[in-house]
Amino acid sequence: MNLQGKTVAITGANRGIGWALVQEISKRKSSIAMIVRKKESVTPEMIQELKEKGAPEVYVFEQDLSHAESLEGLVEEIFKSCTPHVLINNAGLLTGGLLEEQDAKEIQKMIQVNVVAVSLLSQYFLRKFLEQGEGKIVNNASVMGEMRFPASSTYAASKAYVIGLTESLKKELRETNVNTLLMYTPGVKTDMFDDIHNKYEKHIDLDFLSSIPAEDWAKKVVQAIEKDHEEVKPTGATGFGLILNRHFPRAFEALVATKFHRS
Repeated sequence: MNLQGKTVAITGANRGIGWALVQEISKRKSSIAMIVRKKESVTPEMIQELKEKGAPEVYVFEQDLSHAESLEGLVEEIFKSCTPHVLINNAGLLTGGLLEEQDAKEIQKMIQVNVVAVSLLSQYFLRKFLEQGEGKIVNNASVMGEMRFPASSTYAASKAYVIGLTESLKKELRETNVNTLLMYTPGVKTDMFDDIHNKYEKHIDLDFLSSIPAEDWAKKVVQAIEKDHEEVKPTGATGFGLILNRHFPRAFEALVATKFHRS
């Protein structure tokens, strides 16, 4: 998809991977519809930076993604203000630790954001895209959706759901001009990556996890959008881990077992 002159809607657009993505997309002279939990988190300076990079327009929409009942109204509001051609379901919450120790309310909220919001936003945007005859849905699945380390049970399950949703949707859309892109996001140097260590390191040695700058991952994702790829995956150690897990699952499991301790 040629992004010039298009509008891209993205959740979690004000920080981390989301902010890196909107900066990279702005360079393509695309307008940006930023979906954030608090409008004030997007400063006038941030908007000006995106416009200086090339974005013709920057729209900001406030939405708590854990409130499923208001998501359809959000989509209607967005399409009254602009005409998105791409949806990037980027936002997500992290849970971690042994399942019996995880906070039930945190699990529920994570599922609302990582599973329910991704499903409903994909559905509501898809209806609009089919009406206008063009569109792309980009879903952030994370490598955890396949690699599923111990101490990541609920988070990994939410990302496995996103993989299943996106792969099935891809097949449903074969005869349309709407398509999908699945992001197998690796460790990216953001606050969430730091949070992974905080939540998981009690039970698993994470020294083997590599990370890349958010800007580097954003470039790979935007290039995949432009080339109409169906998946974007990491390279390096994390990419090797994905291959090992897919083709030699017992070897991968044995490797991970050496890093895990319950107490």
